[in-house]
Amino acid sequence: MNREQARAKFAEIVTRDEDNLELDRAALLIAAEEYPRLNVEEYLSLLDDFGEQARARDDAFADPLTRVMGLGNMLFDEFEFRGNSGNYYDARNSFLNDVIDRRIGIPITLSVVMIEVGRRIGLRLFGVGMPGHFIVKYVDDEREFFADPFHGGRIVDEDRCRQMIEEMYNGQIPFSPSLLHAVTKKQILTRMLQNLKGVYAQAKDHFKTLGVTERALLINPDSATEIRDRGLSCFALGRYVEARTDFESYLRREPEADDAARIKSLLAQLRQRQAQLN
Repeated sequence: MNREQARAKFAEIVTRDEDNLELDRAALLIAAEEYPRLNVEEYLSLLDDFGEQARARDDAFADPLTRVMGLGNMLFDEFEFRGNSGNYYDARNSFLNDVIDRRIGIPITLSVVMIEVGRRIGLRLFGVGMPGHFIVKYVDDEREFFADPFHGGRIVDEDRCRQMIEEMYNGQIPFSPSLLHAVTKKQILTRMLQNLKGVYAQAKDHFKTLGVTERALLINPDSATEIRDRGLSCFALGRYVEARTDFESYLRREPEADDAARIKSLLAQLRQRQAQLN
């Protein structure tokens, strides 16, 4: 599968509704642009195999906490998936194929593994996009609890989630139960892309940053921030006509944005450049 095919398939998948959006496949298609020879079906089969092994250990009639703990024990103790605290910003942590191969990742990709293996045994888990950290949630009519894949799948409650947020942000972000709401698959994919974009932007790889932003816009085509970021990448790559279009669109959408002055300055440079060429 080449990059164009991967992009087209990703675009098709993210137009689907929540129930029909294949999170595992879409996550692998993100990686397929980095690895054009990636065999997506092979990695889906590996997840199927994890699911078969999990099913052999699972008691479908047990209480949900026991089942989630059992899934966590398999993935994080037996299979040795773990959080990459030593090299958190390695781009490979954001590619599901690398996470499966290396058994190491960041909170969101490890959560995708747990969600997707859980789905294969009939255990419905959801992603929770806390500020600065991503975890997994089980909820039904009777109970709610959380698992933290980055820290070995440990079970945590709301108080521990509150404590994690306070520790990460020194109390600067007030806790609200809404921070623990389940997120959609599209939101998971968007956050995966945001993480990857941060890695590429830090490395000043403008071409790859642009590619990630373009995929984010396939999910959220009206995102002013993504339109701005696409313009910034185009500006850095010398694609000035596209940059101007995006900057003008951004300012129409967000005229009072905190960075409006900066974007106006870049836009003035582009207009001056165009006037000189004419």
